Amino acid sequence: MALEIEVTHGGNKKIDAQVNGFTIHTDQIPKVGGDGSAPEPFMLFLASLATCAGIYVVSFCQTRNIPTDGIKLVQDHEFDPKTGKLSQIKLQVHVPPEFPDKYRDAVKRAAAACTVKKTLENPPEMLVETVVG
Repeated sequence: MALEIEVTHGGNKKIDAQVNGFTIHTDQIPKVGGDGSAPEPFMLFLASLATCAGIYVVSFCQTRNIPTDGIKLVQDHEFDPKTGKLSQIKLQVHVPPEFPDKYRDAVKRAAAACTVKKTLENPPEMLVETVVG
């Protein structure tokens, strides 16, 4: 399966990605010259992890007819103070008190099974090239 994402410049520091008929807008914060009109690409990267885990949690619950009301995921991030690089991602699955006890560990495992997390654990090779014409 091949997936192509086309990226274009939307003016100033705005970068848009076209994928499967959708346009995903990004921008930079004003501090670095952007307009702050859309999330920064790195924020979308982090959000992709949380939302991927979220769909796994929802699917887990739907398969077992567990209501998803009151369920939320909270993702926190730590950055190395010396390098500024992301050093830890913590994802919590918050469930309401009536969530079945027997599924509390399983729903955590469902969140951890998300494709984005698995890709980070075993990253693909990334090739970058310049194409003329």
